[in-house]
Amino acid sequence: MAVSTRTKGGAARSLIVVLIVIAVVAALGFGYASPYIALNNLKRAADARDAETVNQYVDFPALRESLKQQVTGLLTHRLDSHGNGNPLAAIGAMIGVALIGPLVDAYATPDGVAALLNGMPPRGEPGERPPAPPADGKTANNAGNNAANNSAKNAANNAANTTARSAPDNAGNSATPPQPPQTTAGYRSLNEFVIRYQHGAGDARYTAIFRREGLFTWKFAAVDLND
Repeated sequence: MAVSTRTKGGAARSLIVVLIVIAVVAALGFGYASPYIALNNLKRAADARDAETVNQYVDFPALRESLKQQVTGLLTHRLDSHGNGNPLAAIGAMIGVALIGPLVDAYATPDGVAALLNGMPPRGEPGERPPAPPADGKTANNAGNNAANNSAKNAANNAANTTARSAPDNAGNSATPPQPPQTTAGYRSLNEFVIRYQHGAGDARYTAIFRREGLFTWKFAAVDLND
């Protein structure tokens, strides 16, 4: 009888150990996948302009500050490259500073988040705004399709954003159509997860940065336009 009791007790302990191991492995797996899940959820919400869900996955104060710094850097680099010895450089600097606030305001929105996650970062151009949502409300299912669809929608305004995964749209045009952005995603550190975008060899690259909040929560908090 005692042997039977000990056997049952040992089996129970073994079952508990197995359950604990399964729970730990599941938690580790979910923890590793959590930024990918956050990215997917945010992208779907941003493409649908679901502001309530977007707010759950974006640290807007941090993103605004990052956009301000990055756009200022873009304008400074542009002025430095064209302004040495140029009397118009000071005027350009003042105009550039005036552009920063409205541009940041425009991109620190669901429209701006959708643009940033679809390969369309701000360029620091006068009057620049993120593209409007599709009129029919339809959204793509993944980053590549979203980038292609949104770029094609804005082809008239920005040829660099047009995409063609198959044949060129204009048969008579011999120019090679721009390709959709190449994207790579992964951990940069324990608490940072990044998505890198590049439209082609030699083209400008930029990075969208998610930061950990708590154990499994991630928020879109910054961009690097000079990555």
